[in-house]
Amino acid sequence: MYGERKGTIMGMKRVLVIGEKSYIGKSFKTFAKNRYELKMVNSRNQEWRSVDFTGYDSILYCAGIAHVSCSKKMRTYYNEVNCDLAVDVAKKAKSENVKQFIFISSILVYDIKNESKINGETMPNPVSIYGGSKHKAEQELQKLIDDNLKLCIIRSPMVYGKYCKGNFYKLAKLVKIMPFFPDYSNRRSMIFIDNLCNLFCKLIDNNERGVFLPQNNECVSTTELVCCIAKYYNKRIYKTKLFNPLICLLAKYIYIFEKMFSDLYYERSENEYNIVDFENSIRKSLDIFVR
Repeated sequence: MYGERKGTIMGMKRVLVIGEKSYIGKSFKTFAKNRYELKMVNSRNQEWRSVDFTGYDSILYCAGIAHVSCSKKMRTYYNEVNCDLAVDVAKKAKSENVKQFIFISSILVYDIKNESKINGETMPNPVSIYGGSKHKAEQELQKLIDDNLKLCIIRSPMVYGKYCKGNFYKLAKLVKIMPFFPDYSNRRSMIFIDNLCNLFCKLIDNNERGVFLPQNNECVSTTELVCCIAKYYNKRIYKTKLFNPLICLLAKYIYIFEKMFSDLYYERSENEYNIVDFENSIRKSLDIFVR
């Protein structure tokens, strides 16, 4: 049975995904392909400008760049892609009567140098060019909100999952060759891609608005993550506290150590959108690596 829009099943929402080549965008297409009428659009070649947004219930904005360079010379490029492009798309969405705009921001909009435990009351204060570009986009998008356009801002921590080639992928490759790892206690928020996609679905289904701080139900240490990865490689990792004093010092000054061993997590809350627990998420993520 079909509704007034040709080819649209009655009751099925229409969702436009900006960023068809992004990991999150492609994952959402796989996750929700039978739940919505989906259209994927490339953001880099101006294709989105020729697309008629009229009739779409929600736009999921997945486009953006991350960690291309820390050079201050890249500030303009980061702002153009992560902020200006998002705002231009949102303006078009508003003018063509789209009801909801979902923007994927980052936990890096916070002052991660001085804030380790973050909650809904923590104020953004980015310390990186990337985080700054995301926060600027949030601020500009907020100006577009009215009774007709609902804005969802998703301040995501590290996203991981099958085929993800970010930091999780790099760590998984490292685990294959390392005989030991520091037994160091820290807390990091992460989110498995299926959990994140399920959050998007709930926001779309309920036509939500607001700022969201998603994470798995479990905060884990880097050591716990490494050991869980090793488990699915059938590899034994020897843990040692020998280097902990040095790591504690280096994490204050060297970015890679800070990223791996400092605390950065959202205040604990039970989240109904989480459908895969931590251990199973690692198993699912490593399915392409473990043979």
